[in-house]
Amino acid sequence: MKLPLPEEALIEQAKIADYLLSEENSDGKAAFFYAFGFTLQMWTLLRDALLEHARRHEVVEVSETQHGTKFRIEGELTTPVGRMVSVRAIWIVDTGKDYPRLVTAYPL
Repeated sequence: MKLPLPEEALIEQAKIADYLLSEENSDGKAAFFYAFGFTLQMWTLLRDALLEHARRHEVVEVSETQHGTKFRIEGELTTPVGRMVSVRAIWIVDTGKDYPRLVTAYPL
């Protein structure tokens, strides 16, 4: 199964800039992404890589929460330095919405 409506998937700038690439808020995720060439200045590279990750890989787990339906996707992520790294991404389709949005991503 693939992520529903991947062409409408949402990754807000704040999710990348203020969370995944923020050294204060990312629980070490920023260091991982920086090590493979992602930067705050070019945050769209990580956004685009995560969107491609969602389109390319299968959902490995679906769970219902009070906020909506969560989807776990695992697989290789293409990086700016040309290496592939294994990443887990969590997406949610919020209750009352049709499109998925990124919750988090981190190394496997």
